[in-house]
Amino acid sequence: MSEHMSCISLGALAEITMGQSPSSSSHNLDERGLPFLQGCAEFEVRYPKPQQHCYPPLRIARKGSILISVRAPVGKMNLSDQDYCIGRGLGAIMAKSDAATSLFLKYALDHNMNFLNRWSQGTTFLAISKSDLYKFPVPKFPFVKQEKIAAILNNIDCTIERTESLIHKYQQIKVGLMNDLFTRGVTAGGNLRQPREQAPELYKETHVGWIPREWDWKRCDEICDRICVGIVIRPADYYVTDGVPTFRSANVREEGVDESDFVFISQYSNQLLHKSQIHFGDILTVRTGYPGTSVVVPEEYDKCNCVDILISRPSGLIDPDFLCYWVNSSYGKGQVLRKQGGLAQQHFNVGEMKDLISVLPEKDEQLRIVERLRGVDLKIRTEKELLRKYQLQKFGLMQDLLTGKVQVKVDQ
Repeated sequence: MSEHMSCISLGALAEITMGQSPSSSSHNLDERGLPFLQGCAEFEVRYPKPQQHCYPPLRIARKGSILISVRAPVGKMNLSDQDYCIGRGLGAIMAKSDAATSLFLKYALDHNMNFLNRWSQGTTFLAISKSDLYKFPVPKFPFVKQEKIAAILNNIDCTIERTESLIHKYQQIKVGLMNDLFTRGVTAGGNLRQPREQAPELYKETHVGWIPREWDWKRCDEICDRICVGIVIRPADYYVTDGVPTFRSANVREEGVDESDFVFISQYSNQLLHKSQIHFGDILTVRTGYPGTSVVVPEEYDKCNCVDILISRPSGLIDPDFLCYWVNSSYGKGQVLRKQGGLAQQHFNVGEMKDLISVLPEKDEQLRIVERLRGVDLKIRTEKELLRKYQLQKFGLMQDLLTGKVQVKVDQ
């Protein structure tokens, strides 16, 4: 807050209801009573999506109130688009009609969430009480200014939600496109082959399903010159504050390299650990957590290094981007999870990568498939960059408006 910004307690501006868990016998799926929310598991972008009802309801969050998680994770919020029965994991904050608006209070809570986090840290398990919410400091603005601030921030929130929705739409398009391209391919004329149901003579059955008759399939150790693993023995011993960027699982994303959390090793260590050096066109694959997630090494990271991730160097038989897209697709990831027994936290090892099967069209067709997928990837990256921009704008607006740094003129 600015030195001139005064605050008022949340309890003076709102009625606060803490949830209470009803008997399990009152839960039902036939819509008797009110929609029931035990905690924040059913929260979505703005409004929750309940899975069951409760009759009779014990504690009610009225339409228009703020739903807030009061147990780990503390502070996650949604708005009530209808009346809900709430369990002990939630609280409901309903603005007093003559004192505040719920939307303004939601932004005030969001902006100063550290206040609640400090209280929750002092408990045996992460939780906050009704008295913690009552004491929450809210910047003191006249009602009309609250409405204006909430409208400005809601506008940027709507833009963020539309952008997130567009990203999700393009991601779904990519999934469908991968399914088509990796089963039907792209002919020299630039078209998908007819589906197998319409032209069965164009296809053959293989270890990875039905594929175009002229395609081959190979294990990765037949189409890669080298498959190995990065530094695994005490990698932290080599870390320095500045030096050669060194990839870990966190840096490998399907949409490309995540540069936000690199570690570094010295030039001397990089030469000493030359067996784990990566090169332009290599494929890096996550072993643990989200096994199979892969990225192609860009030219600017040639001769960098990596920690505990798989390194595959494609031969001239297969385009690196094609193989990477294949491994990231449901066809590649499906093989990875089968090798893991369906458990995503096990290690995906060199031997399993060598045994992974990839389809193998002619090189020209591989490149046509890659071009199609790059097109939708470009749209996803563009929207994600816009999303980051809007999120930064929202952060700046909240800082300016809710601290009084920038005065809001109601008539603007």
